[in-house]
Parts: sequence; C-alpha cells; structure tokens
Amino acid sequence: MALIGYARVSTRDQETHLQLDALAKAGVTQIWQEKGSSVGPRPELQKLLAALQPGDVLVVYKMDRVARSLKDLLAILDRIKVAGAAIRSLTEPLDTSSPLGMFMIQILGAVAQLERSIIRERAIAGQVAARMRGVTWGGKPLVITELELDQIMAMYASGWYTWALLADMWGTTPKSIYRAMARRKKRANGPVLPPVLGPYLQAAPKSVQ
Repeated sequence: MALIGYARVSTRDQETHLQLDALAKAGVTQIWQEKGSSVGPRPELQKLLAALQPGDVLVVYKMDRVARSLKDLLAILDRIKVAGAAIRSLTEPLDTSSPLGMFMIQILGAVAQLERSIIRERAIAGQVAARMRGVTWGGKPLVITELELDQIMAMYASGWYTWALLADMWGTTPKSIYRAMARRKKRANGPVLPPVLGPYLQAAPKSVQ
C-alpha cells in the first residue's frame, strides 16, 4: 500500500506549507502539488488519479482541496474506487478504506440526490414564475431579478448546471446572466471617481468637497 498525498492552494492561502506538514506527519512521502485554483483543469490531480494503483491511498488535508463541489467529489471517488484505491482526509471523518468511511460516502450520495431534487424544484419554480410574468421561451431575453440571480448563482455553484442550461431554464441568455452579475458587482463596489476628477477632489479642502 502506498500513501499518496495531494495539496492545492486556496484563494485565501496561496501556500501549501500547512498541508505539506500534515501530510508528512501522516507518513506520506509522495506528494503531488497543485498551484492553480480549483476552477481550472487541475492537471496534477488528473495525473495523480490516472497513476493510482490497487491498494493505494490518496491522502488529503481536507476534501475541499481535491473537489470543487459535491458532484465533483463523487466523480473523483468513483475514479478512485475503479482504480482499486482509497482516499483519506486528515481533518475529516472520511476514509474509504474503512467501513465508517464507506458509510460516509453513502450519506454523501444521499445528500447529492436530495440536492438534485431541491435544485430541480427551484428550477421548476423559476420557470413557473417566468411564465406568470409573461415570459415565453425563445423570445426577448428575460430581465433577471435579484432573487432569480441568487437562485441561478446557487444552482451554478452546486456543480450540476451550466450557464447555458440555467439560461434556458429562465428563458434568457448566458449573456444576460453575466450582465446581471456584473451589475451586482458594480453596485457592491460603489461609485468610482473619474480619473480626471479624482486627484482634484482628493486635494480640495473638505469644505469644497
């Protein structure tokens, strides 16, 4: 049995020192490191999964280092199972080489099924609401409300839907969704002074400002 470690930086922590120290303490000598975010293709993880042999154990500091969503995690677990290997988290009760770990996997599968059902109900509710507002599919793009944007972003974050599929569900276009998110981001950032006026306003007395 070979212990194979995997470490990846996060948006908050751009170093893997904590993960590497924990993996070394667990007896892991072969470690694959990923310097990119989880949004990208994660080439090192793909190479690692392809190289797994029967009896190997993939060791990670936390499961969010190896998976970007529950759907992604279940897909990775399937690949590990097919290879005859197992996975172990150092900070969570997940070890597929043990009966308890396999039980946790079954729970994760049940949670994923529940999540799919909830998302499906939300999608149907969104479609019904759109129809009640007079929206017809294939017509003029729908103006997305803040509540609808919350639902769309939550469904995309689940990993089960693409922007194109969500746009089709709401009777709009991916470009309209992008614009709605851009408007929200602009409102969150607040007004920005034009570069020509900024220095003058900053240098002016407070009574003038």
